[in-house]
Amino acid sequence: MKKTSWDYLYVGIQFILFVMYIIPLTRLTFSAIITVKIVGIVLLIIGLLIGFISVIQLHKNLSPFPTPISGSKLIETGAFKYIRHPIYTSILFVLFGYALYVGSVNKISVTLVLLILFFFKSRYEEKKLTSVFVDYPNYRKRTGRFLPKFF
Repeated sequence: MKKTSWDYLYVGIQFILFVMYIIPLTRLTFSAIITVKIVGIVLLIIGLLIGFISVIQLHKNLSPFPTPISGSKLIETGAFKYIRHPIYTSILFVLFGYALYVGSVNKISVTLVLLILFFFKSRYEEKKLTSVFVDYPNYRKRTGRFLPKFF
């Protein structure tokens, strides 16, 4: 499938946010209590596990662009059995977890902006996936966007 300007825009904004995340702003920090640090580490580890599993599962289908790669297959097993966009979930968990661990308001803010970006990027991606995979609407009904559906 051919990439559009939206593909490049989403990936470009994502790249800029990643750069903003790594810029150290020491004035926008807080002293995190041990419980917050532990929650941060747990989120970071869960995010790394989800990301590792998802990247292995996607294999040749992996792309930073929301438009599916030509000849790709719809994956509905592993992490994708529960979450439609586990790599976005992984990135958010890792970045938010680390932000909590180091007590960075800047990193938390950038992660929240990334969440908003991933929401819109995933909506765009799902329109593309629906046009490629006939089963995608059914898959979408039974799985959560970033977290598993419980109801």
